[in-house]
Amino acid sequence: MGETIFVGGGGEGYSAPQNLLLKYGNRHGLIAGATGTGKTVTLQVLAEGFSAEGVPVFMADVKGDLSGLAAAGSENHKLHEAFSKRAAQIGHTIAYRAYPVTFWDMFGQAGHPIRATVAEMGPLLLSRLLELTEPQEGVLNVAFRLADEEQLPLLDLKDLQALLTFIAEHDSEISARYGLVASTSIGAIQRRLLVLENQGAAQMFGEPALELADLMRVDANGQGVVNILAADKLMNSPRLYATFLLWLLSELFEDLPEIGDPEKPKLVFFFDEAHLLFNDAPRALVEKVEQVARLIRSKGVGIYFITQNPADVPEVILGQLGNRVQHALRAFTAKDQKDLKAASETYRPNPRFDISDAIRDVGTGEAVTSFLEAKGIPGVAERTMVRPPNSQLGPIDPMLRAGVIATSPMGAKYNTPIDRDSAYERLRGKAEAAAREAEAAEAHAREDEARRKEDEREYSRARRYDGEGYREPARRASRSDSLGTTLAKSFVRQLGTRTGQAVVRGILGSMFKR
Repeated sequence: MGETIFVGGGGEGYSAPQNLLLKYGNRHGLIAGATGTGKTVTLQVLAEGFSAEGVPVFMADVKGDLSGLAAAGSENHKLHEAFSKRAAQIGHTIAYRAYPVTFWDMFGQAGHPIRATVAEMGPLLLSRLLELTEPQEGVLNVAFRLADEEQLPLLDLKDLQALLTFIAEHDSEISARYGLVASTSIGAIQRRLLVLENQGAAQMFGEPALELADLMRVDANGQGVVNILAADKLMNSPRLYATFLLWLLSELFEDLPEIGDPEKPKLVFFFDEAHLLFNDAPRALVEKVEQVARLIRSKGVGIYFITQNPADVPEVILGQLGNRVQHALRAFTAKDQKDLKAASETYRPNPRFDISDAIRDVGTGEAVTSFLEAKGIPGVAERTMVRPPNSQLGPIDPMLRAGVIATSPMGAKYNTPIDRDSAYERLRGKAEAAAREAEAAEAHAREDEARRKEDEREYSRARRYDGEGYREPARRASRSDSLGTTLAKSFVRQLGTRTGQAVVRGILGSMFKR
């Protein structure tokens, strides 16, 4: 085990060896550059370095080619000759090898299912995911508050759907208690949830929910496990992708203890396609990300954003990314040139070359790098050839992937979903109990009506003429109904109306049909 991760170097005109100091691995980082400039290789190299030093890694595989970390590179690979040449230039010896990998997949197809409960996701992130307006977000907040106060666990989407239906059918009472709950807002949220279900996101919510400790494992040899989330299909729903990863960051932030400045990170989190997190994000969400990025490093977690352009990341967050690898940026338009200039100004100047020119001109697999030095000072910008990866470049064979998944201990824990007692079941139980009480009250009312008619018949038979007039027989004493019985009778009377019929149909029908 060492104290640094070797990233690259170069010969004449390039930098001396460039190393990322492990003790500053939790100071976050940025990997940026245009498509096809080598970001994926850099990501793979850093993941290998952290894993070899016993640091667990979490990354999303957006293009489907990071699975190669689970297999050793090969001299038969088409790029082996080019890799060997580059290794010689930077004074590096390639040691082809595989790394311990766990595959995850929100849809449960290319890895173990990875889930969160609706309650864990919370109203802020769920509102972002559903693209709700401010009034609709207010209704969602009411739903979460009601669930907490009435002990209705929100675990999966059907729990939330059942609760929203309940709120819609009791909107007057709930509005009086929490503020206006508009039926139009409830309907809009329900339609958004339906869209989410159609995208396959229902599988994301439920149990067993992911335990963070399972992302922070080391293998028997002390190597950090590389957790790879299959995101190629997930990218069809970019907002879902960004929201899920933000939820994961939030959970890490809230659950992990403060540890100060560790000798090495407890976990390194790579956020590919980072621009998706910030596109059209409300200010409250950006502020939350900024808070997480600023404080989570003291919990031993490093966040590395991967994106095409540093301008994709808000300045308040960009300023916290201490370790940087900037691949080529093209400057074809005035905006491109402005972005290039802005990117170069975030580096510590190097008197040997112009940083803007270097960022524009570096070739594939090369970058302008800056890593934190002693006392956390940003290093001078350097032109760097990124070292070749030790693991396979590109995706592994599907059979090999299936074998890795089959032998993983995470399968027994997460592959089978659990559907325990929660809001859906409890609201259904209350509805069924209400229906039974209504039936009993209706039957009781029928008995009372039959008794009343029998009393009338007896009265008619007993009524007789005594020469002066009709003698009235004594009437049977009426029963005194309890408050509960009175209310039950009142409810039964409502059942005879169209409104009452609609209530029962709503409770027993639409709420619980799947």
